[in-house]
Amino acid sequence: MKVIRAEAMGLCFGVRDALDLARRLPAPNEVTILGELVHNELVLEELDGRGFLSISEGHGAEGVGSPEVLVTAHGMSQKEKHSIRARGKDLIDSTCPLVERAHQAAVRLDREGYHVVVVGRHDHVEVKGLTGDLSRFTVVSCPEEAQKISASKLGIIFQTTTRPKDAEPIVDAIKQVNLGIEVKVVDTICQPTKDRQHAIEDLLTQIDTLVVVGGAHSNNTHQLTRLGLERGIPSYHIQSAKDLRVEWFKNSQFVGLSAGTSTLDTSIDEVHDALLKIARHKSPPMYPSVSLPTIS
Repeated sequence: MKVIRAEAMGLCFGVRDALDLARRLPAPNEVTILGELVHNELVLEELDGRGFLSISEGHGAEGVGSPEVLVTAHGMSQKEKHSIRARGKDLIDSTCPLVERAHQAAVRLDREGYHVVVVGRHDHVEVKGLTGDLSRFTVVSCPEEAQKISASKLGIIFQTTTRPKDAEPIVDAIKQVNLGIEVKVVDTICQPTKDRQHAIEDLLTQIDTLVVVGGAHSNNTHQLTRLGLERGIPSYHIQSAKDLRVEWFKNSQFVGLSAGTSTLDTSIDEVHDALLKIARHKSPPMYPSVSLPTIS
């Protein structure tokens, strides 16, 4: 069994910078993280062990008891940031620059009179942040949700971790049910997401089994796993090496390894080493016997 790693995978610069920022803070016990800094259970355990406080995004600023608040890489609306500062809290902002760019695009469209349509997951923290400063908006997660919107012009943006292959049919569906309306599309899908999508597309041409490492709540990790399943390839979303099952690879010859943008390098390496160990313990493939022709 051969293990093949995707060309691009694992931590993106936005997540890496957010982690570095949190690890440099001198007094974690005075900082409340509003939600999950990144969608990675191992990182959350590390932060909890260092003494960081945390509350879910749904509680908002009123649930913060510490003097400092750390905004996650997924971002937050300016309205919510102002609310936190108004309560006398110091704000530490680790919003990914590419998420911030999507925020700016949404606000700009809104100010220009566009009804903003956000392509993304309704319940995702990033989408809630993207829409929090808008006067009017609609969230669409699939082509079937496209609807007629009472507006003279529409501005479409994307949750930064949207699969590029999902974006086009959703945009087409929105345009189809809003014929005659001006539609402006701003591509806010982040480059690291595109790089990982392209890398796994290439990987899927070389393998018969896929393993994707990432947090249980990581949207982009789910998206990578979906790509394998849609190709009919057995694909497994795991959080760490201990989640691997030997029986998954009974008939595997080429196993692909990828990871979401919130996955630590150490986690990827541990899974890679575990896969190599499974490969070493597999029985050699059995080939059918072939009768050679008799030479007279």
